[in-house]
Amino acid sequence: MPKMKTHRGAAKRFKKTGTGKIVRYHAYKSHILEKKSPKRKRNLRKSAVMHKSDAKRIERLIAYVK
Repeated sequence: MPKMKTHRGAAKRFKKTGTGKIVRYHAYKSHILEKKSPKRKRNLRKSAVMHKSDAKRIERLIAYVK
């Protein structure tokens, strides 16, 4: 059976932590920022840990990414 390939789009969007959890970044931070409050924009900068039900799918896409 051939080797699995890493999904390059997913590899750019997700990372694994040292404990193996999947980290994602927030959406809605690229444009139309004037109407968003500073607090909301500040919180969108931070990364978030994926929910484990979604993380299973992403794990398969980025199997070889550290």
